[in-house]
Amino acid sequence: MIRPLRGANALLTGGSQGLGPLMARQLAEAGVNLAISARSADKLEAVAQSLRDTGARVIVVPADVTVGTDRVRLLTQTERVLGPIDILINNAGMENNGRYQDKSPAEITQLVDLNVTAPMLLTRAALPAMLERRRGHIVNLGSLAGKLGLPWGSVYGGTKAAIIAWSQALSIELEGSGVSVSVVSPGYVSDTGMFAVHGRKAHPILGESKPEAVARAVVRVLETGAPEIVVNPTPFGPLQALHALAPGLIRWGMNALGINRFIRETYVKPR
Repeated sequence: MIRPLRGANALLTGGSQGLGPLMARQLAEAGVNLAISARSADKLEAVAQSLRDTGARVIVVPADVTVGTDRVRLLTQTERVLGPIDILINNAGMENNGRYQDKSPAEITQLVDLNVTAPMLLTRAALPAMLERRRGHIVNLGSLAGKLGLPWGSVYGGTKAAIIAWSQALSIELEGSGVSVSVVSPGYVSDTGMFAVHGRKAHPILGESKPEAVARAVVRVLETGAPEIVVNPTPFGPLQALHALAPGLIRWGMNALGINRFIRETYVKPR
C-alpha cells in the first residue's frame, strides 16, 4: 500500500480513453501526481486538461507500451519530471473477441503483447528502483473473463488469467520488500470500456458494474494493500468456488441460463 497517497507519483498506462480517465480522476482527487500514457497525444492532453481542477500535477507521456524503447522513455521521462515512481498502474489493454479459429496469428500476438508482455516488462523495468527505495505499488487490471474462461473470448480471457496469476505470485514474492502488487478484476462494465462498445446490457445473471466503481477500486487497493478486488454487482466468490469444484455444472448452468448464447450473440458476427 501507499500511505499517504497525497503527493505520491503514479504512472498510468491506457490513460486516454475507457476506464483510464476515470482512474486518473480518482487518483488526482486523492492528491496523486500523475503521468498518463497512451499512444494518442491529443486524447491524453484532453484528459490532462480535464484534471487541472483537482490541483494535482499531471503530465502526458505518449508511448506504445508494446515497444521496448517506448517503455524505457516512459519511465525515464516520468521520473525526470515527477520524481521516483511510487505507483505503476498497468491499465492499457484491448479485447478481440469472436471465434478463435477466425483470429489470425498476428491478432493473437497483438493481444498477448499488449495485455500480458507489456505490463510484465514495464513492471520489470520499474521494479528495481521501487525495491531499492522499499516503496512502491503495482496495480494490474484483470477481468472476470480470466477467472471463468468465457467462450468466444478465449484469447482475451487467457491474457487476463495470466495477469491474475502473475499478480498473485508476484505479490507473494515481494512480501516484506516494501513493494505491493494488486489486481483489480472487473466483470462487465457499463457506459465506457471494452464491453460498452457493443451497446448491450450485460446478462442479468452476470451483472454490470459502473466504471466509477472500477476506478474507485484502484484507489482502494492502494490504500489497503489488498492483493485483489473483484468489481461485480453480483456475488462472484461462490460462483468461482463452484467452478473450481464442479466446472461441468457451471458449464451446464451457463448454457441453461442463456449466458453462453448471450456471449455468442455479443461477440460473434453472423456468417
